[in-house]
Amino acid sequence: MYAILLFLHGIFRWLVVTSLVYTIVMAVKGYFENTPFTKKTDLIRHSTATIAHLQLTIGFTLYTQSPLVKYFFTNPKTFDLSEITFFSIIHGTAMLIAIIIITIGSALAKRKVNDRDKFKTILIYYSIALLIIFLAIPWPFSPLSQRPYIRF
Repeated sequence: MYAILLFLHGIFRWLVVTSLVYTIVMAVKGYFENTPFTKKTDLIRHSTATIAHLQLTIGFTLYTQSPLVKYFFTNPKTFDLSEITFFSIIHGTAMLIAIIIITIGSALAKRKVNDRDKFKTILIYYSIALLIIFLAIPWPFSPLSQRPYIRF
């Protein structure tokens, strides 16, 4: 089960990043070109938040099964800037914060009356979340922890 969760989490990473980038580009275009906020636009906003929530669910399940996390909590003296600490504390906390920001941004945008305000809200909140996500993903070039782009 752990290997399947790792694979799914790695694949969903790309869905989250792609959907966030697409939604941010859509929001930039909508905000600066004053385009209407259509049902399709709202579906994209909602779908992006849903994909992020699915990734969070997979991540939480993976967190409970991770041998690194189990090791960290059975050996509390291992708190340093290692891979174990990254996955036990930093990665999960940062991703949870990013998903909370996406959720708040999505909810606020949904409640705005003015189309331009909807785009602006999405642009701000989703961009902040994307920045946090980029910092917390264990990229192959990350100084905190490295993982391949796709895990098989």
